[in-house]
Amino acid sequence: MTDIVICTSAEVAEGGKGVRFPVTAGSEDAIGFVVRYDGVVHAYLNRCAHVPVELDWSPGEFFESSGLYLMCATHGAIYMPETGYCAGGPCRGSRLRKIDVSEKDGQIFWHPDDYIKPVIA
Repeated sequence: MTDIVICTSAEVAEGGKGVRFPVTAGSEDAIGFVVRYDGVVHAYLNRCAHVPVELDWSPGEFFESSGLYLMCATHGAIYMPETGYCAGGPCRGSRLRKIDVSEKDGQIFWHPDDYIKPVIA
């Protein structure tokens, strides 16, 4: 499958607002998101590991106030931004579904796999 542009690198600031993008997860329409942490971009399916609800409390707002963890606005679960590992909350020990991403020439790309695919029009 072809790599797909999500956004420009400048749109994803360290510990700041993430960028949402449409995906197909299995056979369902869903949302992925990309954030920057410790200088590296990371992307996940926007679905809490506890109950399948989106994490962001406002579009693109994934980090809690310290900027160190991703947080589910519904359950308060906190996730390590570099691994998606749940470090606290009702789904402790679970993980967010990682989406393979890369950054090149000022753009961020995601790489579809067998489960996370482009939205079928």
